[in-house]
Amino acid sequence: MIREYTKEDLEDILAIWLGASVKAHDFVDGGYWESQVDNMRNMYIPASENYVYEQDSKVVGFYSLHEETLAAIFVSPEHQGQGVGTSLLNHAKSQRTKLSLSVYKENQASYAFYLSQGFTVLSEQADEHTGHHEYTMFFTSE
Repeated sequence: MIREYTKEDLEDILAIWLGASVKAHDFVDGGYWESQVDNMRNMYIPASENYVYEQDSKVVGFYSLHEETLAAIFVSPEHQGQGVGTSLLNHAKSQRTKLSLSVYKENQASYAFYLSQGFTVLSEQADEHTGHHEYTMFFTSE
């Protein structure tokens, strides 16, 4: 079930974000992700429109929208490959007619997932925080 985020979900989504970030971005030092938890807690989550995927009364994934940007979409590593990410992405698409996102070039699994879901590459640039190359991708339902 996908529902709107509540403040009680914060620690669950931070744990999902950290675990999934470290797993998907093994090319970035894990310490970087750990150093960003407070920013997620205090800046990014509060500034976004957030939804969680709940299974058996447990949050197993979430996404965050900031205007027309899919700022985050993460599924706990033990629930990946079960359709949770697709469900979350479809829900996000139902909230906006246009979506953009950034994905690391080295994160081939996520890049391929977004392509399979109708996103196209707009540009490639270096991420200012890590120096790794990323794609800006775009989707429209118009």
